[in-house]
Amino acid sequence: MVTIAEVARQAGVSSSTVSYVLSRKRSISEDTRRKVEAAIAELGYHPHAGARALASNRSNTLALMVPLRSDMYVPVIMEIAMAVTTEAREFGQDVLLLTKDEGTGGVRRISGSGVADAMILMDVELDDDRIPVLRETDTPAVLIGLPADAAGLTCVDLDFDATGAACVDHLADLGHRDVALIGESEAVYRRHTGFAARTLAGFQRRVAERGIRAVHRPCEGTYESTAGVLARILEERPSTTGFVVQNEAAIAPLLSLLRLSRRLVPEDASVVAICPDQVALQSSPRLTSVSIPAQEMGRHAVRQVMTQLEGDRRSSLMLLPPLLTVRESSAAAPASAS
Repeated sequence: MVTIAEVARQAGVSSSTVSYVLSRKRSISEDTRRKVEAAIAELGYHPHAGARALASNRSNTLALMVPLRSDMYVPVIMEIAMAVTTEAREFGQDVLLLTKDEGTGGVRRISGSGVADAMILMDVELDDDRIPVLRETDTPAVLIGLPADAAGLTCVDLDFDATGAACVDHLADLGHRDVALIGESEAVYRRHTGFAARTLAGFQRRVAERGIRAVHRPCEGTYESTAGVLARILEERPSTTGFVVQNEAAIAPLLSLLRLSRRLVPEDASVVAICPDQVALQSSPRLTSVSIPAQEMGRHAVRQVMTQLEGDRRSSLMLLPPLLTVRESSAAAPASAS
């Protein structure tokens, strides 16, 4: 096994300098850093995890709590998880992925065991029961999501309230006077999941401000459930010409069902989705959408939790502004609707 001393001899520096390059605890000149990194690569040196942990009194591990539920869109969750893992490696950190519904017990277990130095929590609810436990403990933590009371917490999220409002503004500016929000499943709203509840709040506030008519319907995302939701919307409000969709699984069924009902997109009905760009671009027609900045949220969460580990425990709130990209699925409302 290659030792730090051997790396130091190869690079022509002291062993402590090699340690500083590895730990990033001191400023090292770029020339010296390059020599050390070249020696590490040439000799194939790997720091001993146990020794490193003992020396720093850290596990060099971040716990990522990702409850995987059947009613959540797993690709977005895993994209965030991959971004967290990739960014953590830049800081020399491993990631412990917790995929069960850990709840308060999981927070206490991570906080009290020393298995991880910090936590990143996803699937945040407005009244998340993990929040009081986080406030009790001294473990650094970042939430990817926004609870109702974020006081004293560090949170990263898309501004979903502004996202709901932006979708309404886009349709209203195109002349649509009757719009519908096809949302996540009923269970997501019952849990008061933050992203869904905040999108709905922004949507409802803005339709009131713009003086247009609107309806919100949860949807399970299957073809059958989407068909039922669309049928009820058109039965109750046959003049609906604008649709906002916050349910990736419902997008393809909705577009198909609109075609079957002889409503062309975007000539007769406009569709705006809140979804990853990949989903929007693979749809036919390509969807006007607000992108989910999964990678950006993951990277920021890691950077903020590392800032806490370095001693800055000030709380912060980072809400990423929505970016609405106009594509082929939205156009001016039909003359009859206007």
